[in-house]
This record gives sequence, structure tokens and C-alpha cells, in this order.
Amino acid sequence: MHPVLLRIPLPLKTIPLAWILFAVSAIAIFSLIASLRRGDKNAAILPGLVAAACLGWVATHWGETINLKPLPIYSFGVMLGFSLVVSWFFALDLSDREGLPREPMSNQLVFAMACGIAGARLLYILTNLEEFHSLTDMLALRRGGLVAYGGYIGGLGASAFYIHRLGLPFSRWIDCSMPGIALGLITGRIGCYLYGCDFGKPLGEGAPGWLQTMGTFPHWAAGTLDQGDGSPAYIRHMELFGHTELAQRLHDTHASLPVHPTQIYEATVGALLLLVAYAVRRKQSFIGQVGLTVAFGYGLLRFCLELLRDDTERGTYGPALAEHVLIPLSFAIFAVAFAAGPATSFASAKVRGVVSALALLPAIAAFLVMRPGEFEPTHVAQLSTSQLIGLTTALLSMGFWGHLRSLMGNAPYDRPGERDGHKIALEAPAVVLPA
Repeated sequence: MHPVLLRIPLPLKTIPLAWILFAVSAIAIFSLIASLRRGDKNAAILPGLVAAACLGWVATHWGETINLKPLPIYSFGVMLGFSLVVSWFFALDLSDREGLPREPMSNQLVFAMACGIAGARLLYILTNLEEFHSLTDMLALRRGGLVAYGGYIGGLGASAFYIHRLGLPFSRWIDCSMPGIALGLITGRIGCYLYGCDFGKPLGEGAPGWLQTMGTFPHWAAGTLDQGDGSPAYIRHMELFGHTELAQRLHDTHASLPVHPTQIYEATVGALLLLVAYAVRRKQSFIGQVGLTVAFGYGLLRFCLELLRDDTERGTYGPALAEHVLIPLSFAIFAVAFAAGPATSFASAKVRGVVSALALLPAIAAFLVMRPGEFEPTHVAQLSTSQLIGLTTALLSMGFWGHLRSLMGNAPYDRPGERDGHKIALEAPAVVLPA
């Protein structure tokens, strides 16, 4: 794992914070003016907000300076940026095929990505309030602290707002954006793996050697990062085992215990969802089906992966119940949502019944595995933030599934971009998700 790819030396040792803020606000104002001169008021929203935020921050931090050190280029930041670029081009290509106008879609993607990063940071702050003591702490993205689900919510929410103002069909757009998110998930989680965050629980002794090697995170040299002198998994295990013999062994070997490489698992989930999206797209029967399928699938698979996660920054919400009740009950809710949503895509009633019945098997299996023995204590648990959002996503997907399908009626699915190159006009009637 390589959290820092390289460090760029800087010519200055200190620089007034106001210089940086003025420079950013000047660029934002220039972009704002250019957008207004083109008559694109929607594209002017983001630079206007950035300029206002920077100038407002100057007023409260006037006179402060920043001590400059060699600039580290973090592997996670590089992979996150790469995932955003890949997702952007991929979604634009699909939007062309859907007949959506390219320039407005490109502009809204920039706005959505900025809001996505803000949403990812905001959800992390809300689930780890004890880590933050000032606005500066909240804005220090270089120290890490993003929650993927917050990014998806922020990005899709921004897209919905932007596309609604354009009068375009958001339901078509989610068919383009959700596969792009799945693709970005692959590269983004590889970045998490290189950084060492979002790690899993310790592997059993019988785990394959290659998996143990993949799941062993190193003790980095002091100064590798601004905070801590080891990978998150290493620090976590040293805190758990204190001054025990096991902690001394970890110290001597300069590595954590072998854990589930949940980052790689989730990258694999992204690849799987991308394949599913293409499979559904080939036999798509209504607008929004591809996007809802990916959203439902990610909610379910992320819920499962959270059962293997062991990092402490995920937050917990909801009622505290016996684990052998809470988890099977959650899987049962997923099964109901699947039966009322994705399962209805099967034409045969017999097939729908079979797959809906099979969807209950995870709930039954989870209860049998987690049920405590006769003299064993009951373990009380809560859902993590991402599990709760994943469960909510599945229920929302179920509701939207029926709504969007009913809007299509018996009409065949029409993809204007692939049929005759026709683009949806900005004033075209929009098939949107309900408020």
C-alpha cells in the first residue's frame, strides 16, 4: 500500500491564506462572468457559490498564513480524481445514446461532482462530529474523511436540481449516471486500498494465503502522513490489543493482522454492477430501470460488505436490537423490496414467484447463523450509516420502480439517441421522479 505517491517541493515556506482565497475567488468570478455572458445561468451557480465562500472566509481568516511543506500527492486523491473523470466521460457517452444534449449534461456533471464531494464530506462530519472542532478541521480534506454514500446522495441531488431547471427527464439521466458511478467505484475503492482506509475485520486462520497477504496493511514510517504513523488497520489493532503479546508481535512485524480487504471486495461490486447495468440495458423495458437496478444492487451489496467492515468511522443509527433479529429483518426488507421492484421485470409469473422466494433465503440463513446458542449471550447491534442508507435506497427503488414503469404503460422503450440521433429538446416534457 502506498498512501503517498510523491512529494512536490515548494519554493515558498509560508504564504498568506488570503492570497490563495483571492486567487480561487478570482478564477470563480471569471467563470461566473463567462457563464453569464453565454446566457447559461445554471452553469453560473457553482462558481458563484465558490466565490462567495472564499470571500467570506477571507473576512474571518484575514492575516492567517499557511506553513508550506513539500506537497504530498495522495494515492487516494489521485484515484478519486481518476474515478470522477472516468465516470464523467462514461456518463456523457451514455447520455448521448439516450438523446440528452451534451453541453448541459457536461455542465451539470461538474456541478454534481462538486456537490458530491461536499456531500461525502458532510456525511463523514455528521457521523464523526467528535473529530471536528472548527471550520478549518471540516475543510481539511487532505486528512481524509469522505463517505461514498454521501457523495452519491449529494451528486444525484445536485443533478436532480440542475436537470429539473433545464426541463430534462431525470429518469433518463439516472440510467446514464448510475453505471458511471459503478465504474467510478472500481477505481475509487482501489484508492481506498492503497491508502488503507475502509478495512475489514480480521480474517480467520483458515483464510487462503493470498487473501491474508492482500489484507495485511503495513506500519508506515513516522511522518508518512500528518497524523498517525501506520495504516488505519495497524493503528486500530494496536489500540485494541494494547500492551499484549499480540501487539508486540504486530510492532515487530510492522504490519496489521490480516483482514478482509473490503476495499477490493467493493471494487469487485462496482465491476459486477457495471455488468448488470449493461445486461439490463440490453432488455430495458422502461426509463429509469438501469439506474434503479444499480441503486438497489449497490444498496444490498454495500449492506453485506458493512458486515465485514471494521473501521470505526462509519457511525451507527437506528434501534439497537439483537443482531440475530436486526440483520435477518433487514434482509427480509430487501427481499420484499426486490419482489415488489426488480423481480417484476420477469415476464413469467412463475419465475417472479421463484426469484422472490429465493430472495428470502439470505434472511433465513442469517438468522440460523447468527442465532445464539442456548447458553450464549445475545449480541445487541445497530445498523451502520451506510447500511441504513442502503436499506432506504432499496425501499425508494421499489417505490420508484412501480411509478416509472406505470408511466411507460405498454409502450415500447424508446432510446432516441440510438434510434435516429435525435436529441431531447430543452423544452421537451420531462418524465421525472416524484417529489
